[in-house]
Amino acid sequence: MLEPAARTPPQQDRCISRRNFPNLQHLSLAYCRKFTDKGLRYLASGKGCHKLIYLDLSGCIQISCDGFRYIASGCNKIQHLIINDMPTLTDRCIQALVEKCQQITSVVFLDSPHLSDTAFKALAECKLVKVRIEGNNRITDLSFKLMSKSCPYIKHIYMADCQKITDVGLKIISSLKYILVLNLADCIRISDAGVKPFLEGSSGAKLRELNLTNCFQVTDVSVVKIAQRCHNLNYLNLRYCENVTDIGIEALGNMLSLISMDISGTNISDMGLGALGNSGRMKELSVSECKKITDIGIQKFCQGVTDLQYFNVSYCPQLTNETAKALALYCHNLTSLNLAGCPKMTDLGIQYLSKVCHYLHFLDISGCICLTDKVLNYLWKGCTQLRILKMLYCRNITKQAVLKYSARLEKQEYSNAEPPSWFGYNKPSTVVKPQKKHTTGPEKAKLWPRNENEEAA
Repeated sequence: MLEPAARTPPQQDRCISRRNFPNLQHLSLAYCRKFTDKGLRYLASGKGCHKLIYLDLSGCIQISCDGFRYIASGCNKIQHLIINDMPTLTDRCIQALVEKCQQITSVVFLDSPHLSDTAFKALAECKLVKVRIEGNNRITDLSFKLMSKSCPYIKHIYMADCQKITDVGLKIISSLKYILVLNLADCIRISDAGVKPFLEGSSGAKLRELNLTNCFQVTDVSVVKIAQRCHNLNYLNLRYCENVTDIGIEALGNMLSLISMDISGTNISDMGLGALGNSGRMKELSVSECKKITDIGIQKFCQGVTDLQYFNVSYCPQLTNETAKALALYCHNLTSLNLAGCPKMTDLGIQYLSKVCHYLHFLDISGCICLTDKVLNYLWKGCTQLRILKMLYCRNITKQAVLKYSARLEKQEYSNAEPPSWFGYNKPSTVVKPQKKHTTGPEKAKLWPRNENEEAA
């Protein structure tokens, strides 16, 4: 892939045109703010770049509709188009491009708020297989209707934070046969009335990834239907679907295909969590902010998931050292663990983990206010592969100990400040009395640092 180096505007515009790249297929001009329409005109009129199939113009806010016309006239074989962080991108730009570039199969437009259904009407001339849109309040169910009619082979639909997408749109695309990835995160108008018909449609049994983050109207009705229909589902995100309870989660426990889940902020308890361990194949799970979960649920879950690699139990205030003991007993393959905001965890819990979890690469103990300098010694001796350690608001861990034991870390975050009020540590039942003088506390880390496997196709 060619990426122009930093140059003055005329130099950057001509750096590609001066060279002959007759076989160039991948070109990224992302965030080249000095590359103008004039440079794209060179690109179109030169002898090279006519075989481009991949183009990234992310952040190039200086490019106008004329620039897109130049691209279309000289690079009409483009298949993959990425234009992120470009608030100046309009429907007219897309129309100008698609007029001659009709081989486009994949488009990514993140943070392009001015695109509307008109852009999708133009893109309908292409046989799209993958669409990614995020942060758009103008695109409506009409775009789903256009996809349904003109893109029969579409596999990946990512329409996150598109506030005008409703259940009607989901019903429309239920007839599409090849959808593998559906991401409707933060589409808050989605409910069971749309999810259920979609899952009962042509792609329900083929779906590999489903993200319904913050679709708070979704309930156990949809979750049970997922368990009944989605036998090939590998990844499921129900984060902050607060109406999802043990009833739905227990049904998911029988899904042998599920290996990665985020059910943070749902209304589950030990019963639902324990049932999730039944499949035995879970490798990644986040149950952050599930206030009802206790050590009992963790113990039952861990018994069935000995291959667990990623676990987020942050801000589950009832958890104690027994949780760490269960992880140490059953989950020796852990590489990432988030215990932030678990104020009852003590040095003993970390000692349990450090004795057997030798593959641990990431650990967040922010807000575990009973931990002391001893934990760093335990981690140094037992977790030799640890590379990222977060210790925010750890008032019982000293700066001197952090400096001593963090030499082999790639990244560490530390503070000994008092935990912010939103941790809820002022509630009398939340915090145990520390064994020594100091204490700890967390920062609300956005866990689930996973790539959504967008190329599942």
